[in-house]
Amino acid sequence: MATKSALETSTTKPVSVTKKKNPKLFDQLAGYAFISPFFIIFAIFGVYPLFFTAYLSLHRWDILGEKVFIGFDNYIALFTNDPLFWKAVGNTFSIWFISTVPQLMLALVLAFLLNQAFLKGKGLFRLAVFMPNITSVVAVAIIFSAMFGTNYGVINYVVTLFGFDPINWSGSYLGTHVAISAMVMWRWVGYNTIIYLAGLQGISKDMYEAATIDGANKTQQFFFITIPLMKPIILFTVILSTIGGMQIFAEPFLFGRGASNQGLTMTLYLYEEAFTRFAFGYASAIAWVLFLIIIIFSLINLFITQRIKS
Repeated sequence: MATKSALETSTTKPVSVTKKKNPKLFDQLAGYAFISPFFIIFAIFGVYPLFFTAYLSLHRWDILGEKVFIGFDNYIALFTNDPLFWKAVGNTFSIWFISTVPQLMLALVLAFLLNQAFLKGKGLFRLAVFMPNITSVVAVAIIFSAMFGTNYGVINYVVTLFGFDPINWSGSYLGTHVAISAMVMWRWVGYNTIIYLAGLQGISKDMYEAATIDGANKTQQFFFITIPLMKPIILFTVILSTIGGMQIFAEPFLFGRGASNQGLTMTLYLYEEAFTRFAFGYASAIAWVLFLIIIIFSLINLFITQRIKS
């Protein structure tokens, strides 16, 4: 018996000292070890660039020479002596407004239609609506640039059929903003439609049935049932569209900024300062101003959401 007991003891697997003394602490450390890769990658590619950009915005640096500390001179020049930056801010807000408001309204209407019981082939329609979102933004920009061409564009061809003169889309302020906004709308309407559709499926069908019995038509149901119950989701898509709209880059970059800089956005201006003029300190200041603008809009959205919930 003594020999058997010794044999069992010798073949037992060794137990971690940490696990034996404090099993709860061991489980916690194991959990942190499993999730640590995400935090390590986020710290390297997220947190570090954020703080390095803030540090860089206080310097003059062309990536080759030494960094020269200049304090808040980049920010002072940005706010007081750079009309091109304010033009970029105005262009960004204009394109955001023209693209976001119709986009979200159209997405809500499409989601309402796709949620109707009488519609056949819903899966095919949902796939078709979402397809533009997974299409290459470069391909979208090239196709729309051709469509909005001044001399041979499809849009101008249709305009001339009605007896109007061709529109110089890339040469006018409003034309450029409408063309870029059309690209943004075409690409993101389907994405917001899917979000709204998920929210609509959470609304009880009994409410629509009761409204139908009371004599409410589809339009009345949409305005008095759907929209009030969808307010939190609508606000969520508004803030997502705001963040995306403030960072719009590919569409104006490929369509062109225009002779009067009417297509210049904040991110496009940031890109040109960093990788054309190699003013990385100044570009970092632009990045931080853009970041603060997004934070302000996020706080406004949070305030509105809390007011609606209360």
